[in-house]
Amino acid sequence: MIKKILIANRGEIACRVIKTAKKMGIKTVAVYSDADRNALHVAMADEAVHIGPAPSNQSYIVIDKILDAIRQTGADAVHPGYGFLSENAAFAEALEKAGVTFIGPPVGAIQAMGDKITSKKLAAEAGVSTVPGHMGLIADADEAVKISDQIGYPVMIKASAGGGGKGMRIAWNAEEAREGFQSSRNEAKNSFGDDRIFIEKFVTEPRHIEIQVLGDKHGNTLYLGERECSIQRRNQKVIEEAPSPFLDPATRRAMGEQAVALAKAVGYHSAGTVEFIVDGKQNKFYFLEMNTRLQVEHPVTELVTGLDLVEQMIRVASGEKLSFGQDDVKLEGWAIESRLYAEDPYRNFLPSIGRLTRYRPPIEGTLDDGTVVRNDTGVFEGGEISMYYDPMIAKLCTWAPDRLTAIDAMSAALDNFEVEGIGHNLPFLSAVMNQDRFRSGKITTAYIAEEFRQGFTGVAPTEADARKLAAIATVINQVIQERAVKISGTIDNHRRKVGHDWVVALAGQEFATTLTSGTDSAEVSFGDDGALSVTGSWLPGQSHAVFTVDGQPVGVKIDLKGAAIRLRWRGMDASARVRSPRVAELARLMPQKAPPDTSKMLLCPMPGVITSVSVKEGDTVEAGQPLATVEAMKMENILKAERRGVVKKIAAKAGQSLAVDELIMEFEG
Repeated sequence: MIKKILIANRGEIACRVIKTAKKMGIKTVAVYSDADRNALHVAMADEAVHIGPAPSNQSYIVIDKILDAIRQTGADAVHPGYGFLSENAAFAEALEKAGVTFIGPPVGAIQAMGDKITSKKLAAEAGVSTVPGHMGLIADADEAVKISDQIGYPVMIKASAGGGGKGMRIAWNAEEAREGFQSSRNEAKNSFGDDRIFIEKFVTEPRHIEIQVLGDKHGNTLYLGERECSIQRRNQKVIEEAPSPFLDPATRRAMGEQAVALAKAVGYHSAGTVEFIVDGKQNKFYFLEMNTRLQVEHPVTELVTGLDLVEQMIRVASGEKLSFGQDDVKLEGWAIESRLYAEDPYRNFLPSIGRLTRYRPPIEGTLDDGTVVRNDTGVFEGGEISMYYDPMIAKLCTWAPDRLTAIDAMSAALDNFEVEGIGHNLPFLSAVMNQDRFRSGKITTAYIAEEFRQGFTGVAPTEADARKLAAIATVINQVIQERAVKISGTIDNHRRKVGHDWVVALAGQEFATTLTSGTDSAEVSFGDDGALSVTGSWLPGQSHAVFTVDGQPVGVKIDLKGAAIRLRWRGMDASARVRSPRVAELARLMPQKAPPDTSKMLLCPMPGVITSVSVKEGDTVEAGQPLATVEAMKMENILKAERRGVVKKIAAKAGQSLAVDELIMEFEG
């Protein structure tokens, strides 16, 4: 058995590997860059080695630095996690030459499957259904447009060595094909050191379904069911589940058998994933790629199979045979994974960086109702989210006997998750969990674009929901008043205030309320429209509470800032101010200061580095024309003109780091 594992990675996946290694009694070594000196994975490991500056191309993906860390610590094995060097054949080969065990597949399998062009040819030879497309490398943007025209739009432009949504673009016309080719190549080069690009047909109404495979070094290869990964933005997965609500047993078996056939064709061992695109209309599936590594979304497979995939990888790497066969693999219950990202959904999911001033995940483990909550993370309260790496904060997972119960458990867990200090997608994830379309299972990879055509603007409470929240806000306000009174000692004066009228301003609506009894069991009246009975369990120090409103539980997160009460529930993020009618009347009379006019400016929408400026001062630009490119968290973002205009001033240059809303260029009036 392996004695000491160096994890050639960072963040939550490094922490995940360390947990299993410790459970197995195996020592661990972390590596870290300047930006990760105080990271959680460094604190969790038995040893840690510094490997260089913050940019990954100067630290985490420099093979010589990883090899040097191995020599320093005497590690006899390396787990690569996902991303970085996990699918780098040269890295696996270097470990082999150094006599160090690679906890992953053989070099030949990485080479064959790591090149998406070669992998498609091998898949076709193995009898696996493949997507139509151009399998040769593409030299430049002109050739990309020509090939795209021949295939027929829409097309998917992909990096041959890509993964994680990087180096991928959908093009619906020639202009987007030209632009997408260049962006895909840039991202691929920066992320993987390989800028080769290919193009294939983009399947409309597609579902992204993948098969988990596992093989040992003795010729045994199994499939462990599937994962549905169709909820995506920018070609990166956001929500995954196992099993898929779409597949029937016959299709599942067919996909699993093809996945195993491909794995055997390349002599695969260890954990791997064969990804398919499934035509939702025709129920046909096509091979996309094989990821020769552990997937980000592996926890949902673990929850429905009861297997620890990291443990299986370690045992396979140590030469052990699989202790079970295909007939022993049973899928029990349903699991959901929500990826918590440092991205602002209100600003088109732009990256957000900064310090986590508050980070409180929900309680993990088996809950009283039998559901399970699991949170894989690599951060901690007070830690910093860096611009140099992937924006993932955590992977929140729930398990239940059936899909809808698992979704409800996820909704409750998201309501219990507290994150402050950065922009994050918790409200968006909550919103999806409570959408009828998602709950019905009728999802495609276009789900986010179709359901949030104008972008995510939050969840507007219904009239009934707003009344519930207004009633809760009134009760919370009364509790605050009682505390203030008890501190001052004027309890007799306070008692005369019970039954006082309040106005609750909530999510753009105002409610006139009257509290007609004490706060342990209160009744809140809304004018002539009746009353809601409210029982609260909000206590000092709690930020999450369960209120019963007319007999129905409403679990909300509570945040008190100044005079405002912030309530979060099922994706609704409402700020309430509770005040007397007179105060409300005065507030309406107060003039509001108009925000500054930024319509003639191009401001940086995220913290990042300007990689190029496409125009110069005096240029006339048209609507939709590229102006500048910003790279943040390993993704390239092209900023385009919203309307016709003339460039008056260029304030930023290539290579410059900018903060949010910092000026890039200005236009003439």
